[in-house]
Amino acid sequence: MTLLEMKNIGKAFGDNEVLKDISMTVSQGQVVGIIGPSGSGKSTLLRCATMLETVDTGSIYYKGEPMVVNDTNGKAVYANSSQLKKIRSYFGLVFQNFNLFPHFTVLRNITEAPINVGKQTREQANEIAMHLLQQMGLADKADTYPYQLSGGQQQRVSIARALAQNPDILFFDEPTSALDPELTGEILAVIRELASKHMTMVIVTHEMSFARDVADYILFMDKGVVVEQGNAVDLVNNPQHERTKLFLKRFDNK
Repeated sequence: MTLLEMKNIGKAFGDNEVLKDISMTVSQGQVVGIIGPSGSGKSTLLRCATMLETVDTGSIYYKGEPMVVNDTNGKAVYANSSQLKKIRSYFGLVFQNFNLFPHFTVLRNITEAPINVGKQTREQANEIAMHLLQQMGLADKADTYPYQLSGGQQQRVSIARALAQNPDILFFDEPTSALDPELTGEILAVIRELASKHMTMVIVTHEMSFARDVADYILFMDKGVVVEQGNAVDLVNNPQHERTKLFLKRFDNK
């Protein structure tokens, strides 16, 4: 089943065209990695997929339902508010800088949206949150505040928060870029575990060996276009495009 389909996406900030005719499909249970140099449009593509940015042209469908489509003039037209609210329930997003509410406890950070948006009872939300915290190795941190946690612990809470509403697809935007190298491993381990459970994920990452080993499929972006895409192992270990080869030379992938 196709969970996400993005067709011919275009996005500009003023005169700066950051996405140029980008298309991507994500199937249920698939892990898609997006790699590329800084400024290539990777994070903007994720922000467009999750409604944090609007596209100028192109169409986006979740589970076959339109989020945005082109009109007869080739301009993007978004669905009505009730449809967009429904589509928002299909995905979760993990930010690179955690984005936890500093004045909420860990438990409340996870339960706030399920209670107020997802209409779960407080008992349901608490039970789900505690189960997720246990999975993340943080069951003893429910009543603490974000400032009392390490960066790796905060990111694990952020992942638990994204999972709390049982999304169909989970997006990660450079989930380890704000972490010290020694904390990176614990977050990558959590994502590996999710992949082993066939969680559908789209991961923007600069961890090349991780992308190769965890993703099923990789898109390499540069200057707003998809330069090369394909099977993760093949693309990282044996890139075909010269630009991809040049980019991957900087990493030890073997």
